[in-house]
Amino acid sequence: MSGGTTSTPTESSVLESLKRSVVWNYGGTFFFYFVVWQFVFTFMGLWLENEGMSSTNIGLVSTVMALVAMGLQPIYGYTQDRLGFRKPLYAFVVVCAALMGPFFQFVFKPLIGVNETLAAVVGGVFLSLVLMSGVSVVEAFNERASRANGFEYGHARLFGSLGGSFASAIGGVIWASNPDNIWWAASVSALVLGTLVFVAKVPHQAPEKHHEEGEAHAHKIGKETILKLLSDRSFQGFVVLMFGTAALYDVFDQQYSIYFADHVLHGDPEGLFGTVVSVQILCEAVVMVFTPWIVNKIGAKRGLQIFAGILVLRVLGSAMVTTTEALIAWRLLAAIEMPFMLVSVMKYITRMFDVKISATAYTLGFGFAKALGVAIFSLTFGYAYDTIGFSSAYIIMAVAIGVITVIASFLMADDKGREAPTGELADGVDDDDEAIAKA
Repeated sequence: MSGGTTSTPTESSVLESLKRSVVWNYGGTFFFYFVVWQFVFTFMGLWLENEGMSSTNIGLVSTVMALVAMGLQPIYGYTQDRLGFRKPLYAFVVVCAALMGPFFQFVFKPLIGVNETLAAVVGGVFLSLVLMSGVSVVEAFNERASRANGFEYGHARLFGSLGGSFASAIGGVIWASNPDNIWWAASVSALVLGTLVFVAKVPHQAPEKHHEEGEAHAHKIGKETILKLLSDRSFQGFVVLMFGTAALYDVFDQQYSIYFADHVLHGDPEGLFGTVVSVQILCEAVVMVFTPWIVNKIGAKRGLQIFAGILVLRVLGSAMVTTTEALIAWRLLAAIEMPFMLVSVMKYITRMFDVKISATAYTLGFGFAKALGVAIFSLTFGYAYDTIGFSSAYIIMAVAIGVITVIASFLMADDKGREAPTGELADGVDDDDEAIAKA
């Protein structure tokens, strides 16, 4: 069953959204979560290299993260759909993030000195709880809340870009003083995140008559609903696309800081890279302001194709033109690329599939598919970097992204003209499809 309805959500401007405290609350959760995220993905590769870990084992960390996410994503998605707007799963992710500093200082770092491979496995498991598994909980919960509260997801999500930019900017200063302090700063950010999650406005659940006694705040999701989603050709195409684009976006960025530093032969390459990432993510927040309007006009499928096209250009360009100015430009292209992916993913899911299982569709279609791709590609390209070099590996990566995008595009139906349910229907509280269609 398609999740589209005849109801049209109210589109608000950014200025109108920012007048509402609920947008700042959920925007704040994005801000402080992605401070943690950016600390890890900007500085982990450099930190691990400084600690003596090989490129292959650095790739193994990401592979383990992805494998753990593959196991947890279906469980997380189903559980969050059952929970609705209850927060225990969200709280678990926050607690794990708060333990980032102690883990890196007292577990991860000593293990690297004992056994690199063991350290990569243990580190990958822990980081997945916060990042590659945890991000699906954060994104799916906040997206559902945005529809229920009547504001654009992208208007709250842009705070995540601001958080990432902030983390990149202060991360360079923290790194210069003591690289280990990066992880303690992540713990502090997680404590603020926890406070904001605790006070976040939770929309009213459906009346109790829609649920079994004692389950007024939970949903009943039958296996038929899940099987229908898995057999949907558009969902299958969406999975293929995320496997070959969203995953390779992460794989490309995993060790790009090392590639960048190798080609910038003067000054402070690490500091410069931190500045570039900060500017890129700040620009990303600006682009995010306009992206929901653009995607509403062209459709989420087209938005995903634009994202994939920019990714091909960025990867291929990085392989072929490696001056300092060019490498900066290729990185800055992500400021356009990421908003199109984030907004289009959410809009395609809520327009094309049953919103009662929007978290399941997100964790399987995006989270699981991406994790599978990262698990396969991280180790593969980590080995390729060590053997054939970054540039040759990037050319292969660009070709793979292009081929997978073409295949997925043939499978995915166009969502243009569809709208996602809002208000009470945003949480799929009415199990009567006919009633939803009439709403």
